[in-house]
Amino acid sequence: MTVPLSPSLWNDQIEVRQPRPALPGDTSTDVVVVGAGYTGLWTALYLRRLTPDVRVVVIDAHRAGFGASGRNGGWCIGELAAGEDRWRALAGADAARRMRLAMVETLDEIRTVTAELGVDCDWSQSGALHLARNGGQEARLRAEAGGALTWLGREEARARVGATRVRGALFDPHTAALHPGKLVAGLVEAVEGAGAVIHEDTVALSVSPRRVVTNRGAITADRVVLATEAYTSTLPGRRRDLVPFYSLMLATEPLSPEHLAKVGLAGRPTFSDGRYRVIYGQRTADGRLAFGGRAASYRFGSRIDRAVEQHPAYHAVVHRTLLELFPFLSDVEITHRWGGVLGVPRNWTPTVGFDRAGGVYRAGGYVGEGVAASNLAGRCLAHLIAETGDDLTTLPWVRAASRRWPVEPFRWLGITAGAKLFERADAREAASDRPAPEARLAWKYLRR
Repeated sequence: MTVPLSPSLWNDQIEVRQPRPALPGDTSTDVVVVGAGYTGLWTALYLRRLTPDVRVVVIDAHRAGFGASGRNGGWCIGELAAGEDRWRALAGADAARRMRLAMVETLDEIRTVTAELGVDCDWSQSGALHLARNGGQEARLRAEAGGALTWLGREEARARVGATRVRGALFDPHTAALHPGKLVAGLVEAVEGAGAVIHEDTVALSVSPRRVVTNRGAITADRVVLATEAYTSTLPGRRRDLVPFYSLMLATEPLSPEHLAKVGLAGRPTFSDGRYRVIYGQRTADGRLAFGGRAASYRFGSRIDRAVEQHPAYHAVVHRTLLELFPFLSDVEITHRWGGVLGVPRNWTPTVGFDRAGGVYRAGGYVGEGVAASNLAGRCLAHLIAETGDDLTTLPWVRAASRRWPVEPFRWLGITAGAKLFERADAREAASDRPAPEARLAWKYLRR
């Protein structure tokens, strides 16, 4: 039986649909996509548009959007994880510039395509406010200002958001807020309307060149697309490819006009601050705050444990952080609590990869910034499979995968030590009002 979707605000606000039928048995197709999240759905949609005669089957172990695609914070970011400096070091200045422009243009692509499809996903491109709330955060965020990224002084930042201790903010115009559940639901309809077939409740047991074995039968295909993101770790031989990191979220009841006036965020810019233990939030279209953070620890062996998603202690940390930002919300009811996992590669840099001879294609490792990146990945994969020679296939992230994470217990030790160092760095910066040296050590453990 299909595992229920998470108890998120997003799933609670979309129309309940009948599950798509499971794979009926052994079958063959031209392309099989493993994973019906954003990456898999966008890939199927663009591939059917490029090559209408190609048969495309999409499978998912649970329901379409079951993973991060249906549970995320609704940040559609025109940037890839790791930042332009990282891409410059990996591929050179020109390639890094092309990568950045492709991501910025992806926001226009998503807005245009969803409008064409009639998908109302509460889109609002009002940018992102990255708040500086102590001296260490301010030093880092000020250093990033330049180009499209604008530094806002104390008064201007406080006029936009009513959080505590705001000293300024880095404003990124290339970010939109959206409703993740509505986007998933719209993409499911669009993919099926384009002629692809979706099978839910179909667990991939193994993925190999031109063959996927599931609990419902085997699928042979000329091309196999691996779009499993954090759940890649559940496949045989792939436990070290992407590590699942937890992120937990909550949503408030619709806020009163008085509370909304204090919160600010007019126009619905997304918001975070400059701490290392990432937080993120948005003011939803119906006047709530949806807010999340990295409160839960890594599980030994890259294990994914659904109990973590509802763990009261972890959610209490997220709630305390929200009240630290907005203490006047202490009397507001929290209506939804949920969580999930995101995929992190060893070098914290997302990739699109392929083995044309073996017929296996993959994309992922978005490090929590996959809402927009998955669209670009889907287009890249579609053009690679269709062999169009499009310029998208020459972007620098179309390359070999990251180094794999180390075996256990070294993986657990390194990740846990890095997380503790980040936690200490945040505490030191809050107390001393200066940048903390622990963060440099943390990155030595975590990103190689």
